[in-house]
Amino acid sequence: MKKAKLPLVTLILLIAAAISCSKSTTTAADTTTNTVPDVYKKIYGATSITSDGAYVYIKTKDLPDHKSAYYPTTNALYEAYSGTTFAGYTFVKNPNSIIEQTGTFKIPLNPAVNTAHAATPLGPIGIALNGVPFFNQYAGPNQPLTSEIVSFDKYYGHPQPQGMYHYHVEPLYLTTVKSTKSGLMGFLLDGFPVYGPQEENGTVLVSSQLDSYHGHTHTTVDYPNGIYHYHASNVNYLNSGYYILKSGSYYGTKGTFTN
Repeated sequence: MKKAKLPLVTLILLIAAAISCSKSTTTAADTTTNTVPDVYKKIYGATSITSDGAYVYIKTKDLPDHKSAYYPTTNALYEAYSGTTFAGYTFVKNPNSIIEQTGTFKIPLNPAVNTAHAATPLGPIGIALNGVPFFNQYAGPNQPLTSEIVSFDKYYGHPQPQGMYHYHVEPLYLTTVKSTKSGLMGFLLDGFPVYGPQEENGTVLVSSQLDSYHGHTHTTVDYPNGIYHYHASNVNYLNSGYYILKSGSYYGTKGTFTN
C-alpha cells in the first residue's frame, strides 16, 4: 500500500513555519541577554539575571558565600562563633537558620528620581553583590535594631524566622574581604547602586556630603558618566564605627521583590 504524499505547497508552508518559530525563539532569548548592562553582572551571587528592556530581573537563592553560625552544622560554610559582633556586643545566636530562598528582584533598567520618595518597607529593599538581600534600619514596624544587633554574625548578617539571611548594616564581607569600604555593594529596588561608607579616595562621608536619602550624584568606577548612588548611611550606629545600610526613603521609583 502506497503512503500518501503531502502536496508540495503544504511541505513548503510547514518548513517555513518551523524556520520562523526557530528564529523567533532565538531572537527573543538573545535580546533578553543583550539588554543586561555589564554592571549588573557584578552580582555574582545571582542565579540568573535577565531583562525585558524595562526592568532587570535578578534571581537569588540567598545563600551567603561566607561562613556563618547560621548555616546548618552539616554545611561546609558553617562556623561556630562566640566572638563580638556589631558595636562590640557579644554575639548571641538567634534561633533561626539559613534556608535557601527563591527570590526575584525586579528593578528598573533605567532608574530615575521619583519625587514621591516612597519609604523603604520591611523585608528586602535591595540586593547585595553576593545575592543576599538588604533590609532597612528596622527590626519590625517602628522597632529599632537595638534588640537584634547582638544576633548579627561575624559578617553582620542574620536570618529571619523563614530563613532569609540578610544585612541591615554595612556587610563586612563585602567591604573588608571581597572589596573595600568605597566599593560597589549592590543595588536598591529603585535601581540605584549602593556603595560603602567611603569615597574612592578613602574619605569617610558625612551628612553634609549626602542628601536626605543618603546619596549623591557623581562619577564612579562603575559609572564613568556619573549616576545618583547611595552610600551605606553616614549614621555611625551606636558609635560602633559601622554603618546602617539604608534608612529613610528611596530616591527613585522602586521595583518589586517576590519570593
